[in-house]
Amino acid sequence: MSKNIVKPSILPGFMELTPQSQMLFNNMMDTVRKNYEKFGFLPIDTPVIEKTEVLLAKGGGETEKQIYQVVKGSTEMSLRFDLTVPLARYVAQHYSELAFPFRRYHIAKVYRGERNQRGRFREFYQADIDIIGNGSLDIINDAEIPSVIYSTFKDLGFDNFTIRMNNRKILTGFFSSLGVEDPHIVMRAVDKLEKIGLEKVTEELLANGIDKDSIESIIGFIGIKGSPAEIIDSLNSLNIEHEVFLEGVKEIGTVVGYLKLFGVPEKNYALDLTIARGLDYYTGTVYETILNDYPDIGSVCSGGRYDDLASHYTNQKLPGVGISIGLTRLFYQLEEAGIISSENYHLSKVLVIPMEGYSAEGIQLAAKLRAEDVYAQIYLEDAKLGKKFNYADKLGIPYVAVIGEEEKSSGMYTLRNMKTGEQTRLSIEGVIQKLREIH
Repeated sequence: MSKNIVKPSILPGFMELTPQSQMLFNNMMDTVRKNYEKFGFLPIDTPVIEKTEVLLAKGGGETEKQIYQVVKGSTEMSLRFDLTVPLARYVAQHYSELAFPFRRYHIAKVYRGERNQRGRFREFYQADIDIIGNGSLDIINDAEIPSVIYSTFKDLGFDNFTIRMNNRKILTGFFSSLGVEDPHIVMRAVDKLEKIGLEKVTEELLANGIDKDSIESIIGFIGIKGSPAEIIDSLNSLNIEHEVFLEGVKEIGTVVGYLKLFGVPEKNYALDLTIARGLDYYTGTVYETILNDYPDIGSVCSGGRYDDLASHYTNQKLPGVGISIGLTRLFYQLEEAGIISSENYHLSKVLVIPMEGYSAEGIQLAAKLRAEDVYAQIYLEDAKLGKKFNYADKLGIPYVAVIGEEEKSSGMYTLRNMKTGEQTRLSIEGVIQKLREIH
């Protein structure tokens, strides 16, 4: 009677990696985590499943169409679709236990039932930081966020990137000064400029009832270019007396003024009046980070300032500022473009190969290495020596230590460099020192 074999497969929009690629991904995640902790952000980890009423507290819309609902018993539950809504619930629920400003980071998987397409995922890691104030939050915090972005992407191995910034109040105030009733309509259109182009943006504005003169003013406004100081001067020279506009210009000037003190080089940030961020809850500073050598990848880190994080769960006013890195999408794009490679990634620094009859000595050697915090693996299967060396080669393990009669009697071990083929005979202390030098 034949077995019913189920074809092994995963759902579309979910990513699985080979061990080599997973090590590369883990290294990226560890680098991000290290930088977040370096700036004093504290870890939290909220449940993957939340009550549906909590996730949809601010209204369903597109979100409701994308969430994965979980069927179990009578409670309506869903998988979290981002890390911000769980943060809002968390801060409201644990308000009395937290020290404010509350600086948290959260690196975890989220779930969205998005249309399946290459490079877009339904299960993916996000890496978020937020600074939450109790009642108020100083604008200087908005200047610290770019320093976290700068430090993180430098440690990820990038030099040529730009943190593009704007302030939603500048946009809101300017559009309002033109008599636009709902500035968010214009912001959502302007935010698509890079994706759909100026002609399509103009068509969208016309379709939303914005008159041609206002559109001409909007196009001229978002076209203001130059250094941060020049752009701020240009904004001031417009002589717009709208209170919200003036507040936005003052805030972005403060942020720019503090960036140098926070250690962000001028070449790594810019003001860009086209940056609006589509999400309506951003109310002040907004950020988008691009890799200048790979513009097609789009924004690799984005976020901004919001007035009230948890208004759907508490009466406490909790303003904040934060950013998010879509780790899974970023990793996929960088690997796909050949910008990063998992070829040289390994965990074990050495494969211990005992000759026939010397397994006990091999185990002892591996144990001594591990006791010295040297990652070591031992090959215990019965196979030809060539196959054992091929095993080390396939896993990218940089060294092999062979142990047999000669090594046992002399206390000197043969260490082979798998890349060059060079062999050296070293004492146990020499082996440890040599392997510690490997990064």
